Amino acid sequence: MPGEMVPERRELRASHEERDQAVERLTVAAGEGRLTPDELDERLEAALTARTHGELAALLADLPDAGPVWAAGVAAAAPEDVSRIAVDGASTKRDGGWVVPRRLEVESRSGSVVLDFTQAVTAAPTLEIEVAVRSGSVTLLVPPDVVADVDDVAVRDGSVRHQARPEPVAPVRMRIRMTGEVHGGSIAIRPPGPPRRGFWQWLLRRPRPVAALSRPPGPRETSG
Repeated sequence: MPGEMVPERRELRASHEERDQAVERLTVAAGEGRLTPDELDERLEAALTARTHGELAALLADLPDAGPVWAAGVAAAAPEDVSRIAVDGASTKRDGGWVVPRRLEVESRSGSVVLDFTQAVTAAPTLEIEVAVRSGSVTLLVPPDVVADVDDVAVRDGSVRHQARPEPVAPVRMRIRMTGEVHGGSIAIRPPGPPRRGFWQWLLRRPRPVAALSRPPGPRETSG
């Protein structure tokens, strides 16, 4: 049986993909005979409207093989103090439930680095990122509860574009402070792309058919 979920993880906001994972696990459990049709309907509705990891975990707590780490009730992996990413004519990406270190050193020479914080495991409230971009690119995908500051990045020859702004109503999960320099490359801070709509979301939330724009045909006219 899953253990007690770490308090910090319980309060984290759930993503569309995490809701989809919970829906999939509930559907499988119903197919195994572990949930009645009424229980399945009730839990699916709760999963699709869940706001936090804790709410999703509660729906899966009495099922074996909960799957996602946030539902298993285990403590998140301890973050590294310092992690380094270096690319030279190549590309790399950190996404999904990757564990964010306390400090990150990023070097990009004619390559690209993408850091997606949408589902990242954050054990510390702040992250220091030191960048050295030379004819390469570094892109940060930050959801509304992650705040990024690039004011201390020196731009020698290149660009720094900040297109993501926190939502006033969203609690701040982590603050990122970026330092270093851009010399012949680019840094972009932007929101993640549109979320993938899962099957149950499509089924339960699909839009109503659009009414026809033209008027219905009238009685057939005959020439006199």
